[in-house]
Amino acid sequence: MTDSAILKDDLQWISAADLPWDKLRGSTVLVTGATGLIGMTTVHALIAADKEHDLGLHVLALVRSREKAERVLGNEKENPALSFIEGTMEALPALPDKIDYWIHTACPTASAFMTAHPVEVIRTSVEGTCGLLEEARKRSTSGFVFLSSMEAFGEVNTEDLLDEKTLGNVDLSNVRSCYPESKRMCEMLCTSYAREYGVPAMNIRLAQTFGPGVAYSDRRVFAMMTRNAMNGEDIVLATKGTSRHPYLYTAQAVTAILTVLLRGVPGETYNAANPDTYCSIFEMGEMVAEQLAGGRIKVRVDENGDASRYPAPSFLNMDIAKIQKLGWAPAGDLVWMYKRLEAYLKEEMGK
Repeated sequence: MTDSAILKDDLQWISAADLPWDKLRGSTVLVTGATGLIGMTTVHALIAADKEHDLGLHVLALVRSREKAERVLGNEKENPALSFIEGTMEALPALPDKIDYWIHTACPTASAFMTAHPVEVIRTSVEGTCGLLEEARKRSTSGFVFLSSMEAFGEVNTEDLLDEKTLGNVDLSNVRSCYPESKRMCEMLCTSYAREYGVPAMNIRLAQTFGPGVAYSDRRVFAMMTRNAMNGEDIVLATKGTSRHPYLYTAQAVTAILTVLLRGVPGETYNAANPDTYCSIFEMGEMVAEQLAGGRIKVRVDENGDASRYPAPSFLNMDIAKIQKLGWAPAGDLVWMYKRLEAYLKEEMGK
């Protein structure tokens, strides 16, 4: 992945971002979930920024599988600024005494896994986050960011702008709710550790994020639509696709995370999304069919699709005013995002 021209371009853009990079000088940064899309991109970005700004960083990547991490992180596995720590969130391994910044991205993200293993989702999220916060509490911690999700908003039936305090319903009789309810509890843990123990913990509530690093075989809707466009196949949705929400490009998600880490207020939660991408899933499919596939494919709904694996239809028109006050802003639109993802997947297929 590290030889991707699209990814290299993104990393240069992140390194050039207007961020207080000097705060990271000489620091050790722990990234959990470092083989996931956002965690992996964050690790790459920190190493790129270290080279660009001569920061003297030490990046710790907490991973379940060192073998997978070395494969995913490519040539960077030999970088002396990067170290792997193998372990799980449920049973944290021993951590070094010096960790200045914590970026907690680890969490299951596949809807099928959430419905099949709700207990594991809850335990990984809540026990893992609590364990990390306890470790951060023992150290001289400069910043801790928990990656929450737009799903923490729950079911919202208005298209009004949603600030961080406006929440909808979460159906606790549906096991798929293990994910949003866990995210809410983890946000509460970060806020509580900040208030009670002075841990500089903050939450960032991300819109659905995609870009370079997405595997061709990824089963999430944005990957499926991209494959369909590339292969000239109709887009078949398991639901009517009436939910409306925004999206976020991976590199911009990373700059949002770093903005909160370096400029955020402990105990606070920040939305991060691109309002220009706000649309329904069906509308997004139509855009992909027209803009990527040139109108050669159509969007249709599988009337026998299993909708139980997906969140209830909802409107998540996320207000980003709070994070904008920290100096962060998104760019581009959905067509731009999809074309970059398509270009990246073609690069990977050509290897």
